[in-house]
Amino acid sequence: MGRTTIRISVDKKVLLDIDFLIRKRAITSRSQLFEVAIKQWLDRMHRSRLARESAKLDKAEEQALTNESYFADVVAPEH
Repeated sequence: MGRTTIRISVDKKVLLDIDFLIRKRAITSRSQLFEVAIKQWLDRMHRSRLARESAKLDKAEEQALTNESYFADVVAPEH
């Protein structure tokens, strides 16, 4: 996937902090910092959505389905 340039507005204090991190070599560029930060934020959003959806599941029903699937794969030994 290609890269696209965007223009954003940032608080001056935030930008000074970012530039400090670049000077200290904690991150290589403003672009890298924003990309890493956005990816981490998106990951948290996806995980929290998964957690919300998982909480809606009926645990007993899920366990029954798991057991049903597990035991369907087990073949009884022949005598």
